[in-house]
Formats: sequence, structure tokens, C-alpha cells
Amino acid sequence: MKRYLYIAAIWLFGLSTSFAQDKKQNINVVFIGNSITQGALLSDPATEAPPATAVAYLRKQPNLGNVECSNQGHSGYTTLDFLPGGNTFDKVEQAAKAFADKDALLIFSIKLGTNDSAIHGPHGAPVAPANYVQNLKTIADKLLADFPKAIIIFQHPIWYSPNTYNGAKYLQEGLSRLKSYIPKIDSLVATYAAVPPRHVFEGDKKAFKYFKKNYLTDLTPEKGEQGTFYLHPNKQGAAALGEFWGKAIEKVVKRLN
Repeated sequence: MKRYLYIAAIWLFGLSTSFAQDKKQNINVVFIGNSITQGALLSDPATEAPPATAVAYLRKQPNLGNVECSNQGHSGYTTLDFLPGGNTFDKVEQAAKAFADKDALLIFSIKLGTNDSAIHGPHGAPVAPANYVQNLKTIADKLLADFPKAIIIFQHPIWYSPNTYNGAKYLQEGLSRLKSYIPKIDSLVATYAAVPPRHVFEGDKKAFKYFKKNYLTDLTPEKGEQGTFYLHPNKQGAAALGEFWGKAIEKVVKRLN
């Protein structure tokens, strides 16, 4: 009798383990962003850019199954470059449609604002806060119309030094404008939260302060018109940013399950 009970216990354990594995959430993530998302100045963006390190973090989480991503970061791009109807937006949607696992949760992780905030240089810069947030809403609305089961996560932009001036001019004016975008992002997410079901969430809110504090170790020194500036994460910084994004994504997925 004990032998049969032992066998039954093993069978039930195996069944529960199998059930737990089946409950793991598979996710496909499309990362939308600028040169920081793209992995500019990194020696191997395919493995070192923030989307890659975010995925590496997510794949280690016990509650998640298969995790795949597409890096749709483009150097110098603003929210205007990602508006529906343009070639860049079409490529974002093509990337989302290309995922083989259609049963996985589709996530759009969006981190834009650095180039919008510039005094001049990037497309449309400077972008006023009201226009910036309207562009984000236009992008999100179209993505949700075309992918109604998807979710969107807005990651806060990250700090850059107030003397940043390369091919584009940022300086303190740009940094102040970038900071003014952050409450706009939070307000936008709140408007979506008021209309169930929820598909739009706030992502990371910690990286801005992190890079302001750790720019000497985590951002790449670059020569500009007003001395050495700090804008793009180095390998260590990209790993840190990817983990910030990964934790934010995991938190949202847990809330949905």
C-alpha cells in the first residue's frame, strides 16, 4: 500500500511541476527607442545593448518562459520619426508580426525623448512637452489598434550631462526639457489606466537618477562643442539600464497574471 502511495505522490508532484511549467508566461518584446536603445558606441550591440541585457535578465526569471525581442532603436530619432504612416513605424509593426510564437504576450517597450529634447539637430527638435506626449499617445493608440492584445510600457528617459553638444545641441535647456517630459509620461499612463482593460503601463523610473549619479562609470565620455559630455551608456551602463527595463517589464507581467 505504501508503495502505491509513494508512486501516486511522485505522479502528483510531476503533474504539479508540469502544470507550473505550463503556467510560465512567454513574451515577445519590441524595443522602440533612439541611439541609447540601439546600443550606440558599444562594441557588440547585439549582445550589449540595453534590449539584449534586458532579455538576459528576463530569461533568468522563474515565472517567465521563452523571451524574444526585436531592437527597433534608431540613432538620432525622435517621437516624430516613429509616428504612424512612416517607414520606421511600419518596421516596428513588421518586427512585431515576425515573432513566431503568436501565443506569447506581445510587449512594446518605448523609451524616447532624448532627441526630442534637443535645442536643435534631430527631427522636429525641440519638441514641446505637450507635443511630445501627444506623439507618444498617437504611437500607442495605433499599436493597440493593430495589436489589441499587446501591452505598452513607457520607460522614463535617462539623464545626460548639461554640456551635451555633438552634432545636435542639447545643453541645460535640453536637459530641463527632458525632465519636463517625465510627468507627461506618467500622466499619459494614468489616462489609459482610467479606461479598462489596462494595456499601457509605466516602466522604469529609476534610471534617470542612477545615471546622473553614476555617469563617470556608466556613461561613455565623448568630445563635444563644450567639452567632454556624457550621453550614451557604456557596456556597464547598458547592462544596468537593461536590468532596469527588465525589472520593469517583469513587474508589469506579474501584475497581469
